[in-house]
Amino acid sequence: MTELNAEVAPVEMPRPQIVERPARNVSGWPMLGLALLLVPGGVALFLWGISAEGGAAVAGVAGGVLLFLAGLVVGAGLTPVAPNQARVLQVLGRYTGTVREDGLRWVNPITDRRRISTRIRNHETGLAKVNDLDGNPIEISAVVVWQVEDTARAVFEVDDFVEFVAFQTEAAVRHIAGSFPYDAADRTSLRDNADEITAMMSQELSLRVASAGVKIIESRITRLAYAPEIAQAMLRRQQAGAVIAARKQIVDGAVGMVQQALARLEEDDVVELDEERKAAMVSNLLVVLCADRDAQPVVNAGSLYQ
Repeated sequence: MTELNAEVAPVEMPRPQIVERPARNVSGWPMLGLALLLVPGGVALFLWGISAEGGAAVAGVAGGVLLFLAGLVVGAGLTPVAPNQARVLQVLGRYTGTVREDGLRWVNPITDRRRISTRIRNHETGLAKVNDLDGNPIEISAVVVWQVEDTARAVFEVDDFVEFVAFQTEAAVRHIAGSFPYDAADRTSLRDNADEITAMMSQELSLRVASAGVKIIESRITRLAYAPEIAQAMLRRQQAGAVIAARKQIVDGAVGMVQQALARLEEDDVVELDEERKAAMVSNLLVVLCADRDAQPVVNAGSLYQ
């Protein structure tokens, strides 16, 4: 992880100016009962005042109107909050807190309440075509699992936190794809070091979206391939590399077998060979062991030197 951090420069984002804090709220059920008492009571008192006479009529009508309005005000403060959902409260443009308790809650009736989902979400980037560190065009896409951690930052630090996450995810994927080669034997590469690359991408994404109050849970590369215009050429290069590696392994094994055969012949004193015959024997054994076809033996009916 330390090695990867040294290869890719860290992302610097503006420091957030606001932090989530709990808002003042109470259970909404008692307030609902109070509203159900005030509204019908105000209507009843208003009707009684209309039928009454004199000062009682004025007092009844006025009292009924006041009770009815008070019931409406109490009812206006009732706020249902679903599980994994929050309400961001704002009074006259000023942030006053966030309600995270689920159920029926009661808050200041004049607050503006914005609903924010704190559920876990997925975002999959489109198929992006970028150049890797070696300049080869590749196609890459990724999926990011994220969640709103600070509702105040999500609402007030960016215009649209969902769109912000989408753009920053694509930027991080393109940056990571251009910082490493697609395939390399002696370096960190996108194909051979998937776990390290995804860890690096998650770290960069976390830095990019932290100012929006978003937490990155996981990120994974879902598609990684050479662009179609160079895919065939790169496939031939990989096949050539595989053939070379296989040939090297065959040659190494054949040389070891020849050494063992000569050592065994000398140890058991089966036959004495001069340097010229040893060279011929080594040549024949290497041809037999390294050939990609079955050797056709030639039987020597004469002596060893004929």
